[in-house]
Amino acid sequence: MDLSTTYMGLRLKNPIVPSASPLSERAYNIRWMEDAGASAVVMYSLFEEQIRGESDRLDHYLAYGNESTAEALSYYPDLGNYNVGPSEYLERIRQAAEAVDIPIIGSLNGVSTGGWVEYAREIEQAGAKALELNVYYIPTDTELPSSAVEQMYLDVVASVKRTVTIPVAVKISPFFSSPANMAKRLAQNGADALVLFNRFYQPDFDLNRLEVVPHLVLSEPHELLLPLRWVAILYGRVPVDFAITSGVHSHVDVLKCMMAGAKVAMTASELLEKGIGRIAEILYLLVQWMQDNEYESVEQMQGSMSQRHVAEPAAFERANYMKVLQSWRPDPTGQLL
Repeated sequence: MDLSTTYMGLRLKNPIVPSASPLSERAYNIRWMEDAGASAVVMYSLFEEQIRGESDRLDHYLAYGNESTAEALSYYPDLGNYNVGPSEYLERIRQAAEAVDIPIIGSLNGVSTGGWVEYAREIEQAGAKALELNVYYIPTDTELPSSAVEQMYLDVVASVKRTVTIPVAVKISPFFSSPANMAKRLAQNGADALVLFNRFYQPDFDLNRLEVVPHLVLSEPHELLLPLRWVAILYGRVPVDFAITSGVHSHVDVLKCMMAGAKVAMTASELLEKGIGRIAEILYLLVQWMQDNEYESVEQMQGSMSQRHVAEPAAFERANYMKVLQSWRPDPTGQLL
């Protein structure tokens, strides 16, 4: 049974890749992931705000007595308790790369083309075999047109590609007005892979303290449907590799990702909830399903249920809208049929 796949030119032993999460903060966890069967690991993210914060602190002490930056620093979130600073992040990549044989994929989370892009080169030098750009931006400016937001993404990708020689994946949101066109333009600007999709964490209201508070909700299996649909639509039409993240919780989810056209299936919530050993369980069930259904390799199934290969390609588009609405039927027990 050949479970191997190729992602951004990296030959991986199987398609299961733990995505960026707190699990990759320690080298021993990454070794455990490798032992459980992970084919690569995406490191937790280094945030643009962390790099800016370090730069601002340095500038503060160099210019101390001339101009104060205390007020400006207060605009940034307190990241002192989040992971580590840029220097420590690079050291942890070195430690991880030395500790395991599987590829380590660095992760940068930001949106500007400023000095933080330089850390892309340092992540490469630290031993990362690829880089994932987690472009997390919420356009709240009413004067900012959608074209400017799209250009922001394209500029980041182009800047990073000029900086590194390792392959670069871009993790994007599903909220572009034309995702297909945006995917094509990202590929034209150098993206080697697209990771679908970024999850935007929504704040909540604390009614007792009348405060806006963070609200972390782990993914659920139903969230797989959105990236599954778009990978199936884009497969074979945009010259990049695809990774699916959000909603990958079981071997069935991994199989669906492959058949849609993804090269890897990324998971984090399932491992945070049930432990790193869950990787081995998913791999075992994946092999069992492939044997039962007479598949010889993962590559054999990749893209087999993409839009270009199914009997009803319109099912991925608006033609399916009415069918979904008409499919609801009540039964005597009150359950949906």
